[in-house]
Parts: sequence; C-alpha cells; structure tokens
Amino acid sequence: MKIKKEANRLLVPDRLTIPYIEGDGVGAEITPVSQAVVDAAVAKAYGGRRSIAWKEVPAGGKSFAQTGDRLPGETLEAFREYLVGIKGPLTTPVGEGIRSLNVTLRRTLDLYVCLRPVRWFRGIVSPVKEPQKVDMVIFRENTEDIYTGIEWQQGTPEAGRFLQFLTREMGVTGIRFPQTSSFGVKPVSVEGTERLVRAAIRYALANGRPSVTLVHKGNIMKFTEGGFKRWGCALAEREFARELADGALVVKDVIADAFLQNTLLTPEKYSVIATLNLNGDYISDQLAAMVGGIGMAPGANINYDSGHALFEATHGTAPDIAGQDVANPSSLILSSVMMLDYLGWKEAAVLITRAMEQAFVCGEATGDLARFMPGGRPLGTRAFGERIIRRITG
Repeated sequence: MKIKKEANRLLVPDRLTIPYIEGDGVGAEITPVSQAVVDAAVAKAYGGRRSIAWKEVPAGGKSFAQTGDRLPGETLEAFREYLVGIKGPLTTPVGEGIRSLNVTLRRTLDLYVCLRPVRWFRGIVSPVKEPQKVDMVIFRENTEDIYTGIEWQQGTPEAGRFLQFLTREMGVTGIRFPQTSSFGVKPVSVEGTERLVRAAIRYALANGRPSVTLVHKGNIMKFTEGGFKRWGCALAEREFARELADGALVVKDVIADAFLQNTLLTPEKYSVIATLNLNGDYISDQLAAMVGGIGMAPGANINYDSGHALFEATHGTAPDIAGQDVANPSSLILSSVMMLDYLGWKEAAVLITRAMEQAFVCGEATGDLARFMPGGRPLGTRAFGERIIRRITG
C-alpha cells in the first residue's frame, strides 16, 4: 500500500511499499543489511501488525548496464507515486559525463531540504575531546546555489557569449583571466530561502530544539548569501513572532568560516542549522568526522509541502572495498531510522539506535570503526547487521 499526504500530515498504512535504489559499489552489500535490520525492528516493535514491502527501482551503474539509462523515468515515477523512498550510494563521474544522479533526483522531485542530523554514539572513537557535545541537525538547501549546474566550460562558444554579456552588457571588469575562465551562476531566491528556514524553525519547535542558526558568507556574497540571511531572519520575525517573543525560539546567524571553527571549540552552542547548498556540504561532512566519520552520517532529502522524502547513505560507493564484506552499513541503517521517524514508526526507530549504541559500547563494529576502539572486534558487513538484529530481537 502507498503513503498519502493529507493536509499537513502523512497517512501511513500499516502495510506499505517502499521503493529503493540498491546503489553502486558497496550499495549491493549495505542495502540488504539495512533492510534486514529495519524488518527486524518493525516486526519486534509492532508484533507483525506493520510491515514494509521493498520495491527495487533501477538507477546508477546497475541500471545503465541493464537498460543503458542511469536514471529511468520509471524510477522517478515510483518515488513520486510512493512519496517515501531510500537509496544506496550512486556514482557520479568527476569533471565530465553525467550530472550527479543525486542532484537530479533532488531537483526533479523538488526535495528542497537535505536533512542531516549529527550526533555521537557512545563507544565510537572521535578525533575530538568531547564528541558528546555535538548534537546538531543541518537543514541544507538542496535546489539552489552553485549546485544548480548552471555552468559553461572554458573555451566553449557558450562561455564566450556569457563573457561578452558580463563585460559588454553588465560592465563587469573584475575577471582576472577572462579568456581562460569557466563560469558558473549561483541563484539564491527569496522563496527557496524562506521554505528552507521555515522547515528548520518548525523542526526546532516540534523537537524542543533551543535555537536555529543561519550559516552564510553574506559578508562577501552580499546579495546571494547575504540575501539568505536577511530573508531568513525576516521570515522568522514575520511568521514566528510569538515564539521569538516568548523565548520558545532563538534565531541567530554566523559567518560560515567562523561557524566551522566554532563547531570545534563550542559545538554545544548550536542545535538546528539552516544553510545554503555548498556550505551545507562542507558543514555536514566536518560534523560527521567529529562523531566518527561519514560512515556514521545519515541523510534525507525532503519536500515538507508535498510529503516526498528520499533517504540515503551519505557516503560514496567505495569501489575499492566493494564485494569484500567490510563496508560499514551504519549510514544507511541510520538513514532508515530517519525514515521510520518520518513515517511515525518511532518505536522501531528507537530499537535500532539503541541496539547500535549497545554494539558500539561493546566494541562491535565494522573494521573502519572497530580498529580505533579499545578491544574493538571488527565485524563484516553482514555480521554487523546480524549482531544488530540479535540485539533488537533478543
């Protein structure tokens, strides 16, 4: 059965179908492990009353080998139809070839929020002294900024025409090497800013989070990132005046480079982060490193208006270890936890996070994490999943 959106809430049947993309590289290993963990938690939490039917849809290298298409229309239609889906990592060539499949999925479905919660699990060894102070939720704008793909390659006729427009029509004189430059355009809109900041504030209020911080480089990019800051603050003052007045909501801003330093020095000062696309990419990866690495970082792409949500492993395809049963499935498992929370199946979500933390405290983890744990016992991908399942069902 399918999820439906009615007014401001999701209608989630007890028996539902979730479309998924297996993913490239290690995707073939971590996806079935993640699904098995979710199935065990749902069965344990609800005694068979609820269940998920997993529907594979093609994308990436596997799809290209089978169909010659890296992102078939049927896959986009499945995510539109079923509202909620999940995916493993997908390969994107660097410097040439196809645009990012991840970016295409986000833009086509208008998944304007990239949601990245970052927290520390007991037992995980961190490079920082007090990782328990890191507890942030990043709202990264997903559809604007330089990730829109509005670019022209150096030496092409298009780049030449764009250069002529800048110099002749707009009077631009500050391009250092104009004839050998590539160009990109960075759109940041009032509407894009407002819907992201609105979602971040609503999340903070609904989850008892103490503050929302707008992170930007408005001191340099005054009309794009500066606009993000101005429009976001204006939205807060206009739509959440009561919450600001009674202290239920605090909205502040910080320059991006200062924020990156502050996350190491005083991470406890930040809770919910609203930021632009490129900043959010850097921020979420740095915070993930502070709590154990990208392998522990879950993520989701959400349109809170339509209800569409696509949860994902946030790391790459890791082709160098694919097929060796050593990949860490934690990112995809924790993204599945986010999916369960989004569906309102919070009891199953709690079972998984509790079991994972119990395993980490006992030194049970895949090799990338266990090697740093005192007395750590490295487990293969499948064995780690089986250990989590035993802790859930035992």
